[in-house]
Amino acid sequence: MNYRTHIASSLSEIGEQAWNGLLAQQEEANPFLSYAFLHALHESGSAAPETGWQPQYIALYEDVAGRGATLAAALPLYVKGHSYGEYVFDWAWADAYQRHGLDYYPKLLAAVPFTPVAGPRLLAVDDAARAALIAVLKATQRATEVSSTHILFPPEAHARQLQEAGFMLRSGVQFHWLNPGYADFEEFLATLEQKKRKNIRAERRKVREAGVTLRRVRGADATDADWKLFNRCYRHTYAAHYSTPYLNLDFFRRIGRTMPDNILLVIAEREGRPIASSLVIHSADTLYGRYWGELEHVPCLHFEAAYYQPLEFCIEQGIKTFEGGAQGEHKMARGFLPTRTFSAHWLAHPSFADAIERFLEREAGGIDDYISELNERNPFKG
Repeated sequence: MNYRTHIASSLSEIGEQAWNGLLAQQEEANPFLSYAFLHALHESGSAAPETGWQPQYIALYEDVAGRGATLAAALPLYVKGHSYGEYVFDWAWADAYQRHGLDYYPKLLAAVPFTPVAGPRLLAVDDAARAALIAVLKATQRATEVSSTHILFPPEAHARQLQEAGFMLRSGVQFHWLNPGYADFEEFLATLEQKKRKNIRAERRKVREAGVTLRRVRGADATDADWKLFNRCYRHTYAAHYSTPYLNLDFFRRIGRTMPDNILLVIAEREGRPIASSLVIHSADTLYGRYWGELEHVPCLHFEAAYYQPLEFCIEQGIKTFEGGAQGEHKMARGFLPTRTFSAHWLAHPSFADAIERFLEREAGGIDDYISELNERNPFKG
C-alpha cells in the first residue's frame, strides 16, 4: 500500500472530521486524544511553539475509490525545546548530553501535552498503516537530525511494536481504581481494610466539620463564572508552589464549549463563597483525575474534591475505571492499585543509546520489584 505523507504544523490542516474519524477506529482511545482537546491546547497557546511545543503531526493518506484521499494513520508529534509537561522524566539524559558538549534539544515527542494518560499514539486504520507510520517516523528522525524521539504512554501492544522497530522501552507506574459495580460509596468502603476505611471516613468528616459543602457541575451546566473560578483556583495553587501553570482560562473555556459531555467540575464552598475546585475528564467507562486548585486551605479537602467526589460520581454513573494521574503511592490507601505504563525511546547517538539501554535494563528490574512490593500492600481485605 502506498501512502501520501503530510507533516501538519496545525491540527486544523488534518481537520476535525478526519481526525475524530480515525480516532473512533482505535481500541483504547480517550477524550484527551480528541480534536477538541488537542486543538484547545494549541489554539489557547498552552501547547504552542511559544511554549516549546511545535506541532509536527504526521498524517498518512491513502486513496480510496469514490472517497478520494482518506486519513489512514496519524501521530500527535511535537518538536520540543525542553522536557516540561511530559511526566516521563529524561532530565538526567539531557544533563548527560550537556556535560559532554552535545545538544539534547530539540527532540521529538509523541504525547498528549501535560497529560500522563495511556492511549494510542500510533493512530491507524490497520496494522499495515501503523507499520507505515512507524517507518515515516523513523525517516523523520533521520531527516530532522534530532537527538531523540520519545513516545509516551502508548498501550503495551504499540510499545512492543515500537520495540521491534528499534525503540527502547521504559516502564512506569500509575495508580488506578476499579469499579466492579459498587451500589454506593459505602459498599466500596466495606471492601477496604478497617484502618483504610476509618481514615477515609475521618478525612471526609474533617471537611464537613470545617463547614465545607461540595457540588458537582457537569460540563453542559458549567457557566463562565465556574470556569473563571476554576482558573483562579488552579493558578493560585501553582503560585503557592512557586510554579508556572501550563494551562490558561482560554483553554478551559474551549474544552467547556467543545467537549462538555466529558467534563465534571467539583466546586467546594464555605459560608457561601467558593474556596476550591477540581476538574476531571471522563468517557463512558473511564474517569481521569486531572486538575485541582484551592483559594483557602482546608485539611483533607484535596482528597474530598479530587478523589472521593469523583469516586462517588464513578459509582453513580457506572464508570469502571478511575485513573488517578501520575505518581502518588498515597492513592493506594484510597483504593487505587498499581498499573504498569510504557514509553518508547530512540536516541541518535550510538554511545548514549547504549548507555541508556543499560540504564533502562537496570531500571526495569527496579520497577518490577516496586510493583511487587506495592501489590503486597493491597488496601483491600484479604
